[in-house]
Amino acid sequence: MTLAELIATAMIALRRNVLRSVLTTLGIIIGVGSVIVMSAIGSGASKQIDAQIASLGTNQLTIFPGSMNVGGRQGGAGSAPPLTEKDLRAIRENVTGIDAAAGNMNSGATVVVGNVNWVTQINGSSAEVQAVRDWPLKSGRFYDALEASSGRKLAVLGNTVARELFGEADPLGTMVRINNVPFQVIGVLAEKGQAGGRDQDDVVILPLSTARSRLMGRVRVPDEIGQILVKVDDRYELSEVQADIERVLRQRRRVAPNAADNFMVRNFAEFLATRNATTRTLGLLLASTAAISLIVGGIGIMNIMLVSVTERTREIGLRMAIGASGSDILGQFLTEAVLLCMAGGFLGLVLGGGVAIVISTLFAWPVYISPGVVLMAIMASASVGVIFGFVPARRASRLNPIEALRYE
Repeated sequence: MTLAELIATAMIALRRNVLRSVLTTLGIIIGVGSVIVMSAIGSGASKQIDAQIASLGTNQLTIFPGSMNVGGRQGGAGSAPPLTEKDLRAIRENVTGIDAAAGNMNSGATVVVGNVNWVTQINGSSAEVQAVRDWPLKSGRFYDALEASSGRKLAVLGNTVARELFGEADPLGTMVRINNVPFQVIGVLAEKGQAGGRDQDDVVILPLSTARSRLMGRVRVPDEIGQILVKVDDRYELSEVQADIERVLRQRRRVAPNAADNFMVRNFAEFLATRNATTRTLGLLLASTAAISLIVGGIGIMNIMLVSVTERTREIGLRMAIGASGSDILGQFLTEAVLLCMAGGFLGLVLGGGVAIVISTLFAWPVYISPGVVLMAIMASASVGVIFGFVPARRASRLNPIEALRYE
């Protein structure tokens, strides 16, 4: 028999018992549907995390002052001597592979325009921070290195701050007051979105020297900076550049050879590696769940097919009597099992996709249905049909035609 004939014969047999065919595929439908839902939610969350990490920069290092041990007692984070602009200059001059480096200081403050005010984060930053963060402008310009070091009272607003203070109006050239200090708005940053549970656009960036002298309160040293942000050139290994930075800072900060660093270097690539490891673990869990669901569905298919072989023993004997070979009978029942599983797979895809869309709509949860997962689900369904349909099909093909015709 040709493949077309096998499919036509299998369709006729399945249509005779529509309800039983649907109930038989229920295990496959639920299994594939659950895989699609879990995969859509997991992939959506993974893509969102990837986008957030990318917005921070996977080739970025952030350096903080660490803790120090005094008299055998360990201080808290930030208790070590602060980072300074001299540290920043030493890193720029002595470490190969740095694309851009900037000093940064953070503080909360209230920004006022007329009778509108907004509490936000203030970043006092070197002019290079725009290059480090890969942060384009929506409008206006960024201050340059001369303006950053000369104490100019200039401000670049994040998208959220600009929207809350000015609505649809153009803020460029206007004056805002930050803790009663007037600043001129020269630019508005493009939208970056959420990262780490924080709105990256809820920020105002000011020249570092101005922020330090006007807004940051008491500083421990005249050229103090809170953190150093470093963007590593893509042509260099991040870990090697990080090791060089640590070496330079240990020398500058006079850390003894066997002593722990009194600074911390945060590597966003490590967060990405951790996230990838978590994703792999979830992927294995998903695969295990899918395998169990499909095995249960496959056992149901095999059960019903064995019953079907028993019920249709006389039909099998009649087919053999008029010339059907064992391989024809094997192919017929195997085709029925594969069609049942593939139909269950397609229905599971529809069900899973629908549930994923509903979850996304109701809970604003990011979902993404990967074409690879869809293809895998269909192939897995067909494989289950072949594996669990083979035993009943083989049993049918080995029936003795004479005994089959006598069967009651």
